[in-house]
Amino acid sequence: MKLKREDLQAAADAGLLEPVQIDGLLDFLGRRLALAPHPSVARFSGTHVLYYFGGMLAIGAATVFATLALEAAGMKALLLVSLLYAAAAVAVAAWMEKRGHAIPAGIFAVLAVALAPLATFALQHVLGFWADGINAQHYRDYHRYIDWRWLVMELATLAAGAAMLARFRTPFLMMPIAVTLWYMGMDLGPALITQAGESGGWFSGRAWELRKMISLVFGMAMLLLAFLIDLRTRHGRDYAYWLYLFGLMTFWGALSLMGSGQLAGKLVYLGINVVLVFTGALLGRRMFAVFGGIGIALVLGDLSWNMFKNSIAFVLALSLLGFALIGLGLWWSRHEAALAARLRARLPAQVRELLETGRT
Repeated sequence: MKLKREDLQAAADAGLLEPVQIDGLLDFLGRRLALAPHPSVARFSGTHVLYYFGGMLAIGAATVFATLALEAAGMKALLLVSLLYAAAAVAVAAWMEKRGHAIPAGIFAVLAVALAPLATFALQHVLGFWADGINAQHYRDYHRYIDWRWLVMELATLAAGAAMLARFRTPFLMMPIAVTLWYMGMDLGPALITQAGESGGWFSGRAWELRKMISLVFGMAMLLLAFLIDLRTRHGRDYAYWLYLFGLMTFWGALSLMGSGQLAGKLVYLGINVVLVFTGALLGRRMFAVFGGIGIALVLGDLSWNMFKNSIAFVLALSLLGFALIGLGLWWSRHEAALAARLRARLPAQVRELLETGRT
């Protein structure tokens, strides 16, 4: 960690130490850090790019492309091959882990999880559960169509992901789990709509509104789960990243599809996106700021086009608002450490430690 004089000055401004102590403390810490051993820092190198690119190709080939040939040989062959492939992936992951290759081990563990829905799909066909499924003739339809009957495959994938995560403690395993939860959020709507006997199709009337509400709530639940995991793993690896990402996609996507086009609804949407931006700044998660920034841009663009078209006053007001935000940012940068110290002092210790990790 690099320590600057500005950091100590901010601590003095916050009342945490006396200003006369800054120079002596800075000199002492500088000499102490210079004598301390420097551990190796993990960097995203070209080797990692090859690891992940090769892993994604293997996952794609195993779960999508290979099925084109295997389905022609029958679902029993698909079931057998997928189970053997998954067992081999687990074995290779364990072999890699013993030799200290953590990233390749995690990729092979993810491959085993990605094969779980494929094996479940084949087993369902062997048992005749999907004989009348319109979108169940090819496994690739799992990634293209929304159908409540995919839920069995998603539950099997979550179970496989939990088992692999208990065996291989790698954050990358959260990726297939998060993707599966995202899929489940889309498929829960059709499942409930079918049970409720709604008519008119899944994309019309009350059914469409119900689907958006389910996705919104499911996305919020994913974000809450990610935050709780973040709290528990704040001192170690980042297991919450993928849940945050797909939780935001689910929540923000449903939120963006809601609304009647009225000004009040647009202002509420704008306010929620502003909250997302500040949440990202508070948690140190840039993805919140990205989604929130896109939402803010959408609202302002819509207002400028529909309500203030050809209005010089709106352009001037928007420019002044932008300048004001820049000025606010400059003021915040000067007082951020002092304000953050005062605000975080009121938070629980676990939340305070999480905010101080500065994850992105």
